[in-house]
Amino acid sequence: MVRGGVRFRRREPTLDFDDVIYGIHAVEEALDAGEALRMVHVARDRKRDPQLRRLLQRAQERKIPLRFEERAFFARLPFKAHQGVIGIAPPFEYASLDEVLRAPRPEPHLFVLLDHLTDPHNVGAIIRSAESAGASAVVLPERRSAGVNATVRKASAGAAGRIPVVRVANIAQTITRLKDRGVAVYGADSSAQAVLMSEADFRRELALVIGAEGSGLAQLVKRECDALVRIPMRGSLASLNASVATAILLYEALRQREAVERSSVANP
Repeated sequence: MVRGGVRFRRREPTLDFDDVIYGIHAVEEALDAGEALRMVHVARDRKRDPQLRRLLQRAQERKIPLRFEERAFFARLPFKAHQGVIGIAPPFEYASLDEVLRAPRPEPHLFVLLDHLTDPHNVGAIIRSAESAGASAVVLPERRSAGVNATVRKASAGAAGRIPVVRVANIAQTITRLKDRGVAVYGADSSAQAVLMSEADFRRELALVIGAEGSGLAQLVKRECDALVRIPMRGSLASLNASVATAILLYEALRQREAVERSSVANP
């Protein structure tokens, strides 16, 4: 750019990386979920790529500004799997626990509480499983936990925009609040003292608590749980990845609840 005979370099916009959604599928999911993206940046050499036809059309339909960038723009990003596409979202808006509890729901609540999980890939995958299983909300502590950042949004494949995500000061205190509202709390635990998941009642108002990678549930959190449940294991490994374990427990809850629905239809 030249002004008054002096050449100025165009200043690139400053990006808050926590507000970035990156990758074709993740940006498409955000558009489909109705997220109010401020801008979509696309690599100029992908402008006519058939893979991006639907994404560009959805952005234009929703009147979201499109900006075509040189590859140097994407080289500044700390994310390698951007595929030449990023969306800029507003700062993530967390829900409040009271709002979720007050919202009408045709079936018993099913919360997922994360006890200091720091791996954003695990947190994102758990949010995705929770949304797929019809959970009420995912609850994260404010400290020593991954918040909803760009990696969580990517790993959730758009689910972070479709299910309430709550941030609380203290997981143990939140367990107490939920129990006061009639919600049973089950902690995921691999010890022999825990009840097999098939023998636990997942049909009630319920919160599942998932411990941190490696260390599991904090002792204070474990003491607050109404029961500890475990997944049957036959191999030599002692435990599963946190996101895999959460998905298994969520779908045990879904299995039990659907069995009740089928029974009520068969025996009105």
